[in-house]
Amino acid sequence: MSKAASARSSPGSGAALTPTGAGRLVDSLTPLLHEWLPRQRWFAGKGRPITGFSAVAATELMPPDGSGPTPGLLHLLVRVEQRATPDLDAPPVPVPPTDDCYQLLLGVRSALPPELAAARVGVVDTGPLAGRVVYEALHDPRLADLLLDRLRSSGALGPLRFDRAVEIPSGLVPRLLGAEQSNSSLVYGEEYILKILRRVFPGANPDLELPLALAREGCRRVPSPVAWFQAVDGGAGQEPLTLGVLQPFLQDSEDGWRLALRALADGETFTDEARALGRATAEVHLALAAALPTVSLGPRQTANLAEAMSGRLDATAQAVPSLLPYVTGLRTAFDALARSGNGPGAGEGGGEGAGGGAVTRAQRVHGDLHLGQTLRTPDGEWSLIDFEGEPARPLTERRRPQPAVRDVAGMLRSFDYAARSHEPWHPDWAERCRSAYCDGYGEATGSDPREDAALLRAFETDKAVYEVLYEARNRPDWLPVPMAAIQRLAGPRP
Repeated sequence: MSKAASARSSPGSGAALTPTGAGRLVDSLTPLLHEWLPRQRWFAGKGRPITGFSAVAATELMPPDGSGPTPGLLHLLVRVEQRATPDLDAPPVPVPPTDDCYQLLLGVRSALPPELAAARVGVVDTGPLAGRVVYEALHDPRLADLLLDRLRSSGALGPLRFDRAVEIPSGLVPRLLGAEQSNSSLVYGEEYILKILRRVFPGANPDLELPLALAREGCRRVPSPVAWFQAVDGGAGQEPLTLGVLQPFLQDSEDGWRLALRALADGETFTDEARALGRATAEVHLALAAALPTVSLGPRQTANLAEAMSGRLDATAQAVPSLLPYVTGLRTAFDALARSGNGPGAGEGGGEGAGGGAVTRAQRVHGDLHLGQTLRTPDGEWSLIDFEGEPARPLTERRRPQPAVRDVAGMLRSFDYAARSHEPWHPDWAERCRSAYCDGYGEATGSDPREDAALLRAFETDKAVYEVLYEARNRPDWLPVPMAAIQRLAGPRP
């Protein structure tokens, strides 16, 4: 890579490329990225035309070795420009283009060995890598080990900043997990798991921010970060981009979704597990409330929350006509939430709305809690994982304090999904799990989430509406699952 070498900003085993060098490199990769990137499971812009690529930063974690056998490792932050696809059912208004920043880790070789054929991106035609093969580096154990080696020592390499909390042993064999969709994960020696964030944003990512806060609080329900790396822009006022987090790997643990499905298949109850999971969720919520600021939502904020939910209902009903017959019934949940903010008194603590309306406490929450985001260790202890929140939502929204019942509603819907995925359907199984989960949550906090019926119903309804839109667009065969909840939630209420 002789031409690119002249663009390096620092000597050594790795270096950042200058903006000019990074731009030339990405330009040379553009034809390959046009074909390869939309096929990746973690690419969020599927279905929208790509209009261009631009380099945010490029770093040689291991410079390519000419025509030798040693692979090179490139770390790229690439901005993907896309033309937004307008909704054909919406009014004809201009739709602005969008762009997202993606993290790419590319290996470079003169020839690709057969065991890495599935990772192939392609052969570069022009530029500093002309004639070389580039491929998805996380499939290459040598390069995956090099990435962990960078995390063993705190320090900077160009725009990349590596930090660690504890010593990381060497000799850990890496393997790439294939189950994730929005990110990528490597397991090292069955001891650690490194989550590589693909679509990255400026600002503290909750997947690093919240586990660090919980670790400071002494909460053991969430694996504490061991090391992490970020991209830091030298410009004034620029926030870092969280790129990856290394945490302990809970070996021999099983996620709650698989455990629930197995219980259903074996004809077993899941209430004990659901109760314990409710307690674990409550412990995490209590620790988050102690570690990070909380806020009070007065009548105006509660009304705004209900209005936003109602707006999402209207938009979803336009996109999914089968929802239309239930809109009136569903809207009563949001109307009840808006009225609850104007109830008598604000209770202890006062704050906005004191003497004129109830106050809802809001705090940092998981944001995308369901059975698949939980792990049970062999000794029966539950842990919560993946605090990134819903990746499709803006980072500022994911970091906003929310009523804790939002996570509760997500888990209640997950029990319903599990029951519905089994034939024959067992609605009683789901209801018992939902009740046990709330029991466990109330035991740990002293406040049963069902006591604020208006708030819980509104969040569960909002979640079911979101599920209808998601399933209609992505998994039509699953649409009956949230629609069954829609019928229940829209029905007569006492």
